[in-house]
Amino acid sequence: MKSPIPVLRLLMPALLLGCALTGFAQPAPAGPAESGRTAHGEKKPTGIEIVAQLESPAHVRPFQEKDWAGYVLVYFKDETHSAYLAISRDGYTFTDVNGGEPVFDGSILAEQKGVRDPHLTRGPDGAFYLAMTDLHIYGDRAGFRATRWERPEGKYGWGNNRALVLMKSWDLIHWTHADFRVDLAFPELGDIDSSWAPETTYDPVQRKMMVYFTIRYGNKNANIYWAYANDAFTKLETTPQMIPHIGGIDGDLTHVADQWHLYYVGGAKILHAVSAELTQGFVAETRRIDPESKPTEAPNLFKRLGTDTYVLMYDVYGARPNNMGFSETRDFATYRDLGHFNEGVMRGTNFVRPKHGAVSYLTLDELKAVAAHWHVPIDLN
Repeated sequence: MKSPIPVLRLLMPALLLGCALTGFAQPAPAGPAESGRTAHGEKKPTGIEIVAQLESPAHVRPFQEKDWAGYVLVYFKDETHSAYLAISRDGYTFTDVNGGEPVFDGSILAEQKGVRDPHLTRGPDGAFYLAMTDLHIYGDRAGFRATRWERPEGKYGWGNNRALVLMKSWDLIHWTHADFRVDLAFPELGDIDSSWAPETTYDPVQRKMMVYFTIRYGNKNANIYWAYANDAFTKLETTPQMIPHIGGIDGDLTHVADQWHLYYVGGAKILHAVSAELTQGFVAETRRIDPESKPTEAPNLFKRLGTDTYVLMYDVYGARPNNMGFSETRDFATYRDLGHFNEGVMRGTNFVRPKHGAVSYLTLDELKAVAAHWHVPIDLN
């Protein structure tokens, strides 16, 4: 971790959204990103800084589970179309680092002026990899466009967004940023409707970070695709390929022992498939995994540190009001319902009803540094 950074300036340079022919935007000039408003109308600082280039730590090494001492949750909200961070020592109680205000301002980071579906993971280099959907579903109401969607809804369906927001950091404070247009980078994909819900994992065979996400065609045919990212995490290097025989959306991949567990969405419910290979050979279960009766999406699996238990988190978007649900499993065959966020054992101290999130891990030093940087009052004992 770097030492605490100075107080951020209150003026954010505009991000450069050019380079359309290459499929991705230039990294922004160095400067703080901001969101929200004070009582006097000034923007509130988010606590992060967008940089053109990252400084790698002196000693990069892959972390083991014994190194982790806490958790970090990334999530978003429809109200702001921005993303948030929350931290936890025990994996049960989370505290938003910015007092419930956005950390990743969608109006600055995205072509459509909104981000959704954030996913955060750690790479073997110890870096944080953040991937998000570039989409503002209320862009017309917010004054960002004149039409409900960018292109005719009858042909392309809702959203018709085609960019992914890719960000990388070693300290959760300094981040590189790219807004990657999938369709422009890979014209061989044809006329895609939209791309969304990107997640990132490490391929131990190819030794590359892999981004997998949903692509839809013809306003009905949606599947999970994958491609390798460059080391800087500013673009996809290979043409996205479909994971065969799944036919779902919102995929989440986790390697446990010698198997890849894929949780995904079909028919507005959470499903599960297993394979010995990362991008093919998945055998799917037919049953619904989550215990909900309402529509669900956005599964994310994380391990309770120091145990053999995994937590499956999912967005119960069909509930009114919406909320996150949780189940625990040790064998990936039986699941224990933990209820909803702030209605069971999983809680937030200063925020409610997060949407489409993901959980990753922090060392104790990282947890302390993040808490100090954002002045988060949590028990670190």
